[in-house]
Formats: sequence, C-alpha cells, structure tokens
Amino acid sequence: MKILRIIARLNIGGPARNAVLLTDALSQSRPGLNLAYNCSSEDSNYETVLVCGEVGSGEGDMMWLAKEKGIEPMVVPELGRELSFINDWRAFWKIYGIICRERPDIVHTHTAKAGTLGRMAGILYRIMDSRLPSGKAAGFRGNDKACGNDREVILIHTFHGHVFHGYFGKVKTWFFVWIEKILSLFTDRIITVSESLKKELVERFRIAPENKFFVIELGFELGGLLKLPIRENSDCVNIGIVGRLVPVKNHRMLLRSVKKLIAHSSWLIGKVKFVIIGDGELRQELENYARGLGIEEIVEFRGWVKDVSEIYRDLDIVVLTSLNEGTPVSIIEAMAAGRPVIATNVGGVADIVEDGKSGYLVESDNEEVFSEKLLDLINNPTKRRMFGEYGRGLVKDRFSKDRLIKDTEGLYNNILDGFPPA
Repeated sequence: MKILRIIARLNIGGPARNAVLLTDALSQSRPGLNLAYNCSSEDSNYETVLVCGEVGSGEGDMMWLAKEKGIEPMVVPELGRELSFINDWRAFWKIYGIICRERPDIVHTHTAKAGTLGRMAGILYRIMDSRLPSGKAAGFRGNDKACGNDREVILIHTFHGHVFHGYFGKVKTWFFVWIEKILSLFTDRIITVSESLKKELVERFRIAPENKFFVIELGFELGGLLKLPIRENSDCVNIGIVGRLVPVKNHRMLLRSVKKLIAHSSWLIGKVKFVIIGDGELRQELENYARGLGIEEIVEFRGWVKDVSEIYRDLDIVVLTSLNEGTPVSIIEAMAAGRPVIATNVGGVADIVEDGKSGYLVESDNEEVFSEKLLDLINNPTKRRMFGEYGRGLVKDRFSKDRLIKDTEGLYNNILDGFPPA
C-alpha cells in the first residue's frame, strides 16, 4: 500500500506532529528511491511519501522532527500558509506531478490548503487515470493488478479543526464552506479529530453526510510528559499558554484576565508568573498590549521551546483562550504532564477537559470568570494536584501514538479491502 501524505507546512502543532508520526510508522524501506523511509516493522506493508510546504516567518518549524525520524519530505515551496492565486496554482500542478510520479493507492491530506489543492490534484489524477487502458494504472501502482484490483486512488482528508470561525469574514467563510462541500463529493473518507468537530461539520456546516465521516483522535509520543512529577507547592505559581501568536488564539483575553486578577488581588504580584510560549505575527502587538495594561512585570514572552518536557516541567497551570479549536495539543500535553487546565469552551476542548475534574471550562471572552478560575487554582495546590492526576489518567492511553497508528491503519485497510464507499 502506497500512501501520499500532504500537509501545508510542518509548523509547530498537532497536524504536523501527527503527519510525521504517521509517515514514520506507516512506512517501509525501498532501495533506489530518493526519499528516506523508516521501517515500522519487518511485516510492514506500507510505503509513505510526505509532501509539505515551507513554514512562514514567525512560525515554529518542526522539520527537525521529520529529520530526526529519518524522513525527507518532498517540499513544495508554494504550498505555504498564505493565500496566493499564483503560488496556489503552481502548488496544485506540482502536487499533481508528484501524484502522477508516485502513483499512490491513497492520497491523505491534512489542513485546509493542503486538503483543497491535494484533493483537487487527486481528482484530476482520477480523471486522467481513467482514460488509460484498463488495468494499466493498477499495474504501475504495484500489486493491485496481481490481486485483481483495478481501483482508482482513494482520497482521504483530515480536519484537525476548521477555518469557518475566527479566521475570515462572512463572505470568505461562505466561500470556503462551499469549496469543502464540493470537495467532499469526491472524498472517500473525511476524518475529524473529535466527535464535536464531526458534529459541527455535519450539522452546522453540512459539509457532507455523517456516514462519510470517521473520528480518529490525535496521538502523540507522551512518554516524557507522563514521567514528569506533578508540581508541589512553590513560592511562585507559573501559569503558561502554548501556541501560535495569531488572532484565533485570542491571547488578549488572557492578558485582560491577568489585569482583572491583579486588580482584585494585588497581593499576587511576585507570587504568580504568566509565561507565553510561542511566536507569530502578533508578538510585538501583544507585548505592547501587556505593557499598556501594566502587567509586563509578571508576563514573560518566551518564544518557541523545542523540548516539550521542558515547556511543562516548570508550569503549575496551563491555560487556553482560543476562539476556535479542533483538538488543542497544548491541553493534551498539559494533562499528560499532570497539569490542571483552564480553557475556553470552544470546538473540541470539551471532548478533552472534564469541567471541575481535570480543569475548568469558561465561555469565550468571559475574562471575569476566567480570572476567578485562575485565582481558585492559584490558591488551592491540593486541587491543582487532584486535577492534574485525574487529567493524566484521561489522556494516557486515549491520545497515545500507538492508538493513533492502529486507528489509521484500520481505516486504510478497511477502505482498500472493499469497505463500502460513503
């Protein structure tokens, strides 16, 4: 089975981590190719090619993770974050050329732009492939002809979230919704990373019928985080937020909440510290905003940190203030590290956080309640430990790398073994 995996860019975040982990696990060594593949096992029946664009300025780059695992992605420079008719057109034709050359059984796309361009290229490949003499394409692809399968390429897309809220205005959002609706007609399976995301795409946006969707939750290498000791009492309570400094992450809400917290409990100055981990287009603006609120002495902008364990080792509480999320990686990592969380109740957050058990859920932009929950956990180390232990138990197996691979492999095998099309 040959898989062509396409993602817009390997920037820091869940989609890139999952794309790399799946490429690493579902691959086998093939001599003579100009790509580096890893052997997942001696019995591996998979060959995977990873295609990605370039990371934008200010974004953390995770290409190091691919290199660390011996993966050399095919880089399409035009397949980046920004929308550009010329670059997107070039990226489309380059992806189509890669599909023609690699002749995969499955084209699996991740993230919005890669999902659009990759599936469009896959659709064109289907059309052109169908014009070849019967059996010719399957013969080129490997063992299909010998097995009696003259199948067309399978198209799968994973929604790690969506861009239908918190990113664009109404007109652009409507346009992107309709693009997804059209592409879904040609997509064999649509994967979502949570039940909440699936429900939203099916019921609210009507992207495709429910029977076309398949939920595969994220999976990570959590071993290092699970070994971290749960934080004991400390003289200074460290509260962290991890993510790109972009509008949808809504860091301003956190900064306003900090202002409210200090205004009502000035005695906390010197006893709490807020650490913003990440980088992006809004960094300078957010640093100025913190200074304008007069909280710059207790807020630190740390930038990207490569070592995940290092991020969470010194944190007592982890927060998230996003306007929209699929399944937030930082919350999964925080819970694996045994840290309590406070997060806005958006997207798939409630699928992970059990309110009052592993942390607190707060409505978006409700700084008053957010600051109250912060104060509650700052003042209660026993509750922090209790929430942390409970959260670690929730994510330990549920979001493991092994479970991700098993679920993905099961879907691939089912659909290629004649699982009825949606």
